[in-house]
Amino acid sequence: MASPKTIRIVTRGKNGELRTHDYKHEETVMKMHTQIGIDDCSTDLSLRGMPVFRGLIGPMPEAKGIVRYEAPEVFESLTKEWGATPTRKSRRRTSKT
Repeated sequence: MASPKTIRIVTRGKNGELRTHDYKHEETVMKMHTQIGIDDCSTDLSLRGMPVFRGLIGPMPEAKGIVRYEAPEVFESLTKEWGATPTRKSRRRTSKT
């Protein structure tokens, strides 16, 4: 028996703010979005068998028991922010001889 999952849908509001909506039942989401398939190739095995919806990117893991779907514009902007985050360069120490 699979553990119950909360489905979180992240969209962008009119003012550009991120809006999240959590749903306890998959049927509620299926009434609002058209299912076009199921996830059968995720490297996270807990996501396999989860629905894939038209107009949403996902499923993707967010936290234990939470499956996240994002609107395409949210996915694109968050991915760009994540990719633009500068990484600290480590300095290599030289040994003194």
